[in-house]
Amino acid sequence: MATIIKPNIAPELLSQLDTKFEEEKQVIVHCGFQNNYLIGNLVRIWRTTFLVDKFTGHRSQLLFWENISMFPYWTEVPPVKEYWFTLIFSGLPKDCKLFDFVEEIPQEGGFLVTDIDRNESDVYTIKLI
Repeated sequence: MATIIKPNIAPELLSQLDTKFEEEKQVIVHCGFQNNYLIGNLVRIWRTTFLVDKFTGHRSQLLFWENISMFPYWTEVPPVKEYWFTLIFSGLPKDCKLFDFVEEIPQEGGFLVTDIDRNESDVYTIKLI
């Protein structure tokens, strides 16, 4: 029978690993966009989309997007359909309890969803108007 040897890791190294793990956490946001028109509609996301901690102002950066075009390109949404896409952001601060989804753009119509309650999984589903 083989003997399993458990490695002995210095406490200060474990602490550094825990910190690095917290830095690497990501937040997943599934976004639904409803097209209520009888003709097609267009939707896109900008790199200047953030998750903003309500109390500290910390901004989690957009890292990855799936099933949506990035400015300046557009994604067509069929008539009278709900369209879903996914965004992945850098981690929120450990003590964050409430945050906003903010698309800061140099024109009207940026997406904004306020007062999102933080959950343990850091996976969210929001509806965009």
